[in-house]
Amino acid sequence: MFIQTEVTPNPATLKFVPGEPVMARGTAFFESVEEAANSPLGQRLFAIEGVSNIFFGSDFVAVTLEGQDWDDKKTDVLGAIMEHYTSGEPVVAEETAAAPVAAEEDGEHAEIIAQIKELLEARVRPAVARDGGDITFHSFEEGVVYLRMQGACSGCPSSTATLQYGVQNLLKHYIPEIESVQAI
Repeated sequence: MFIQTEVTPNPATLKFVPGEPVMARGTAFFESVEEAANSPLGQRLFAIEGVSNIFFGSDFVAVTLEGQDWDDKKTDVLGAIMEHYTSGEPVVAEETAAAPVAAEEDGEHAEIIAQIKELLEARVRPAVARDGGDITFHSFEEGVVYLRMQGACSGCPSSTATLQYGVQNLLKHYIPEIESVQAI
């Protein structure tokens, strides 16, 4: 097995591409060993000192370190991913449903929320996934869209610029009811 590594805009995060599917559907984001309790791969990765969060995309794993140097940890992460794939265990034992959305999708803003989700899915998420992260819809309240940053996007120095100049401008262009975009 050959695992490719790619840098991300977040210097604390590396993207690992194992050449095999990681998540059959959806994504998974863990910020602690407890959150990754149902993920054999997550448990292996959190056993490495300094791992602060893990993001599983369809075909990649993004790992973020805190207070550690990648020169010292890259081999450990590659070994954990290799060990996982040779074990035959699933990446996530039970794929859980996405977190519930704070805003009601059948309320007065249902059409706006559907447009937001469609734009995120078609235009934003594919671009962000190339950088090892994800942006998911959380809610829409009083003209403000709240989004959750995951993977390499979580804590990335350029994530504010991405939200303000990329995502916000895109959404405001297509949906005039949107006044701003905020990360939660």
